[in-house]
Amino acid sequence: MSSSFFIKKKENSKIKRGKNTEAPKRKGDGDASGKSQVRAKKPNSKYNEEISSDSEAESHEGTRKRQSNEEHEYEETPQEKKLRLAKLYLDQLKEEEEKKADDDSFETDLIAGRLQEEVLEQKGKLQRLIAKDLMPPDASEIRVLRGHKLPITCLVITSDEKYIFSAAKDCSIIKWDVESGKKLHTIPGGRKGTEDRHVGHTAHVLCMSVSSDGKYLATGDMNKLIMIWEAETCKHLYKFTGHKGPVSGLSFRKGTHDLYSASHDRSVKVWNVDENAYVETLFGHQDAITGLDSLSRERCVTAGGRDCSVRVWKIAEESQLVFHGHQGSIDCIQLINEEHMITGADDGSVSLWSVNKKKPLSTVKQAHGCHGDAGLEQPHWVASVAALQNSDTVASGSHNSQVQLWKCGQNYRSLEPLFSVPVSGFVNSLKFSSSGQFLVAGVGQEHRLGRWWRIKEAKNGIYIIPLKRKLPNPEDAKVTE
Repeated sequence: MSSSFFIKKKENSKIKRGKNTEAPKRKGDGDASGKSQVRAKKPNSKYNEEISSDSEAESHEGTRKRQSNEEHEYEETPQEKKLRLAKLYLDQLKEEEEKKADDDSFETDLIAGRLQEEVLEQKGKLQRLIAKDLMPPDASEIRVLRGHKLPITCLVITSDEKYIFSAAKDCSIIKWDVESGKKLHTIPGGRKGTEDRHVGHTAHVLCMSVSSDGKYLATGDMNKLIMIWEAETCKHLYKFTGHKGPVSGLSFRKGTHDLYSASHDRSVKVWNVDENAYVETLFGHQDAITGLDSLSRERCVTAGGRDCSVRVWKIAEESQLVFHGHQGSIDCIQLINEEHMITGADDGSVSLWSVNKKKPLSTVKQAHGCHGDAGLEQPHWVASVAALQNSDTVASGSHNSQVQLWKCGQNYRSLEPLFSVPVSGFVNSLKFSSSGQFLVAGVGQEHRLGRWWRIKEAKNGIYIIPLKRKLPNPEDAKVTE
C-alpha cells in the first residue's frame, strides 16, 4: 500500500506537470495483474479525492480570474460614472426638494410678507391688525416702579425693550431694568442756582428721547437746555443751548443721530448729536409748542398748543403742512406710521389724522369723560397719547384714573374704545414697547405742565401694563388647557 501510494503520488505529480488532455489516458494504463488494479483503484479513489481538493483550490483561483475578467469587461467608463453620479445627485435633490417644498413655500411667503410690510411702512400705509386680539390685564399683573419723589413728566423705552428712562419734576432721571424692575442708574436733580457746578438738570424735565440704536439719550427741561447722555452709562456728553423757552419736545430721527427739538419759544430746531452741532431752526407755530414726534423720514410733527394746529415739518424742503381740528390746546402728539398720527387736547378729545387731509379722519370727544358739578362739567384733559407703530392700536391718558386703549378702524377712518386699565393719578406719559408686549405709563399726583389739581391718593411711579393677547382659535385654547 505504502509503495503504491508513493508511486501514485509521483505519477500524479507527473500528471500535473503534463497536459490536461493526457491525464485520462494515463489513468487507464496500469499494472497487468488484477490485484494491483484493485489495489490501485482503492488508493486512487481515495487519494484522487485529496488531489481533487488541490484542483478545487486551482479552480477557485480560476473562477476568481474569470470574475476579475468579467469585472474588467463590465468596468464603467468615466463618462458612464459621471452620468450615474449625476443621476444619483439629481434623485437626491429631487427628494430634498419634495421634503422642503412646504418649508420653502412658507419661507417665500414670509419673505414676501416682510418685503410687502417694508414697502407699506415706507409709504406710511402699514396697519397691523392687533387690537382685536388684545385683552385687558388683571390688576395684579400691573407692576409699579417707585423711585421719583415728584410726579413723572416723561419716559422712553429703548428699542430692545430692556430699559426704561424716566424723568420727573424733581429734576432727576432714572434708568430702569424692565425685567427686574430695579433702578440701574440715577442722575440726581440739582437745585436752582447750581447750574454751573451740577451735572444734570436743575429744573423740571419735560421731554426725553433715546436714539434707535440705544447710544444716546436726550433730555429737555424748563431751563431751555437740552442735555445729551450716553444711554448705557448715563455719562453726560453735551449740552445744547439755543432755545429761548422751555424745551417741550424731543425726538431722534429713526436710524440716525439727528435730533429734533421743540420749545415754548414756538420754534423747531435740528441738531446733529454725533458732531455736537446745531443745524437749523424752523418757525411757524403761533403759540408754545407742546409736543413733537418723528419716525424715519426727514420730517417731524408738532402740536401747537393753543394755536390749535398740528404741523408736519419737511426738513429738507424747509416747508410745513398745517392741520386744524381740536377746539382746545393740543397737548400731545404721536405718529402711528409715516402717514398717520394721533393727538390729544385739553378739550377732552382724541383725534386721528392723515398727513394728506387738513382735518382729522376721526375725533372722539370727551374721550375720558367729564368732571365737576352738575351743569358745570368739564371734560378730563387728555395729557398723553401713545401709538403702537404700524398697528391699529393707540392709547390715551388723563386724570380720570384710567388709561384708555383704542382700536383704529380700517385705513384709520374711525376710533373705537377697546378697554381701559385702572391707573390712579395723572397719566403724564405713555409709551408702547416696540413689540407691543407691554405699555408703560408715567403717573404723577399733578399734571406735568402745572399744579391745577392734585390727586393725593395717587402714587408717583412707572406703571408697566402687560398687553395680553387672545389665542388664535379655540382649539389652541383647549390644547393649552
